[in-house]
Amino acid sequence: MNAAAKLGVYAAGLVVVFGGALGLGGLAGSGAPPPAKTHTDSHAGENASEPAGEHTHEQADESSGDTPGGLQVSENGFTLTPVSTALKAGEATDFRFTVTGADGRPVTEFDVNHDKKMHFIVVSRDLTEFQHLHPVQKGGEWSIPLTLPKGGSYRAFADFVPSGYLGMTLGIDLGAAGDYAPAPLPAASRTAQVDGYTITLDGELTPGLASKLTLRVEKDGTPVTDLERYLGAYGHLVALRAGDLAYLHVHPEESGAAGPEIAFYAEVPSTGDYRLFLDFQHKGKVRTADFTVRAAPGEGAESPKPKESAESPGHGH
Repeated sequence: MNAAAKLGVYAAGLVVVFGGALGLGGLAGSGAPPPAKTHTDSHAGENASEPAGEHTHEQADESSGDTPGGLQVSENGFTLTPVSTALKAGEATDFRFTVTGADGRPVTEFDVNHDKKMHFIVVSRDLTEFQHLHPVQKGGEWSIPLTLPKGGSYRAFADFVPSGYLGMTLGIDLGAAGDYAPAPLPAASRTAQVDGYTITLDGELTPGLASKLTLRVEKDGTPVTDLERYLGAYGHLVALRAGDLAYLHVHPEESGAAGPEIAFYAEVPSTGDYRLFLDFQHKGKVRTADFTVRAAPGEGAESPKPKESAESPGHGH
């Protein structure tokens, strides 16, 4: 049982932890991994009757959740394979890719998760550029118009739920030809400005604990109380760890209020800097606010203990 489950946060709201959406299985058939645990999601269909924003992922065993999401191109029999590889900065490309199963064939059956069958996140390696896209499926292939705004290295994440299995996030590196000047990580900040909106972040990230983050949205100094649902909820948050771009995908606690505050629960695996990207919709337009937050150990946190050597007292065979 993971830390979020131990804390009983599900009684208060939704928690999604790094690696918590990783699946256990591949496609059924010869050579396929064993079936995953049951997946339940109130957004499993566009006409789902349950309240939007409330969903549950049955968690994988701890042994399968050690690696944060998005760090691997292949996992548990599923592989993310780009069909398009030639990208040039500032030019639109019909980017195409497949998700193959353990048998090497493209997967064609996916469950709707947060109103879509596929979420495709693209970020620059310096974490200054962010896109949240929703590709179109045709048979076993997905496609999306993709423009990388500047030259350099990018990381793309495919976040999906193969039918009958738990959700997972796979990642691939992309490169855009063009001039490249990496930017420093944006300074830590609790306030973001976008299109006249001010978004304020409250809360701390504490490794190993379910941390509550509250984002407050105001427009021209007035609290926004008529946020519109986007992907089944009033806000959508992606967090990425600086350095390796480990991926965390969360949705908010469902309070029923359309603002001005949106609450999330997240659990990060380590200390360090994280970039948070909040998507919210108001007046028919989706906007993205970004923050840099540092996760620090909480009070009472223990430091890792060194392993005993063979010569250490008390060590035996």
